Amino acid sequence: MYRKAIEELKYWKEKADRKPIIIKGARQTGKTWLMKEFGHTCYEQYAYINFDNNPRMKTLFHSDFDTDRIILGLQVEAGCTIIPGETLILLDEVQEVPYALASLKYFYENAPEHHIVAAGSMLGVSIHPGVSFPVGKVEFLNLFPLSFPEYLLATGNKSLHDIIEALDFKMLSVFSTKLTELLKQYYVVGGMPEVVKNFIQNSDFAEVQHIQKQLLAAYEKDFSKHAPGRIVHRIRAVWNSLPAQLARENRKFVFGLLKKGARAREYELAIQWLFDCGLINKVDRITKPGIPISAYRDNAAFKLYVLDVGLLCAMSHLDPKSILQGNILFEEFKGALTEQFVLQQLISSAGINPFYWSASRSSGEVDFVVQTNGMALPLEVKAAENLQAKSLKSYYLRYSPSKAFRTSLSGYREEEWLINIPLYAIHSFTKIVCAISES
Repeated sequence: MYRKAIEELKYWKEKADRKPIIIKGARQTGKTWLMKEFGHTCYEQYAYINFDNNPRMKTLFHSDFDTDRIILGLQVEAGCTIIPGETLILLDEVQEVPYALASLKYFYENAPEHHIVAAGSMLGVSIHPGVSFPVGKVEFLNLFPLSFPEYLLATGNKSLHDIIEALDFKMLSVFSTKLTELLKQYYVVGGMPEVVKNFIQNSDFAEVQHIQKQLLAAYEKDFSKHAPGRIVHRIRAVWNSLPAQLARENRKFVFGLLKKGARAREYELAIQWLFDCGLINKVDRITKPGIPISAYRDNAAFKLYVLDVGLLCAMSHLDPKSILQGNILFEEFKGALTEQFVLQQLISSAGINPFYWSASRSSGEVDFVVQTNGMALPLEVKAAENLQAKSLKSYYLRYSPSKAFRTSLSGYREEEWLINIPLYAIHSFTKIVCAISES
């Protein structure tokens, strides 16, 4: 199963100023597989150490930060000789031993010849009282569920993947029906590696949803295991409310759906905890599209999405059979699944963390506003082929962006003020913007 992130690791390996790198991401996004695959394909050998329920490693790292002593201990634990430049050191579930995180500073300063990849879910990584995090001494790589391009490769659709990557929209129009069917699959299957692997083997949507519900149950167990006890019930309330929040016409997060009279300050820590774990994505409102966009953030208004469109389907108890009913899947929850899909592709493939815009005194709203190439560009998401874009037109007339964008099931086309990008190519948004700017 190909993951684009392995190319980033290959680039990291060749850097002259290489620092230890930490792979971050929610549980079950494939961090362990990625680091082992990287070690297997790019090094003579790798030394793998799992810190989960490992008292020996707690003792090893708690004594001091003598890198020679630590390397000797890691060799014993992994059962191999660690040779600088030839052996990749893999530290898994590193958040379980905070002093191991702190030691990465000393490896960077005193033993940079060693290649070290650490991985840990964001559960419990952020704050460890009394332990200094190696700020500036490590690099980070965020791992997300499989993007749609990665899904195409995993399911044996490399030719379609290559046509999309080439942005050959004439050829893509020929295969639009096939791509729409694959999009339907992806909406239900999503990008969690275990789920994708099972679907490839069995092509059973019921089994897909069973595995997704097991993953969701595991996340809920993690709430109790890793989160501060005083906010566990609030974390659950926020998490379980997400399908209902996204089913609303206006998807702005409403605290009143959690409980009557709920206030923002009661749930701030719960939302931040879910975000730090990688389980949710937060899209803030902006008051106007200035540069930088973040300077115009309205902290009182935001939308919350989950990490994976397939998990959202499972959380919403969507009947897998609906995948066979025309294009109804794209319109589920008033298009919320499509918004979830687009956001997921922007974050994982295009490296974009978008905002959204809404008018202060009217119902006008643009789903996403993204900053790229020094511009703030609006992006409207349309389920199926409903191409009305009244809010986008209003935004365009008010702020005069260089171009406005819409993504839908329709093919690529450029109009006087609007460019439509097919949903199956939205991961190439930044690439398309650059091509337009250069033309």
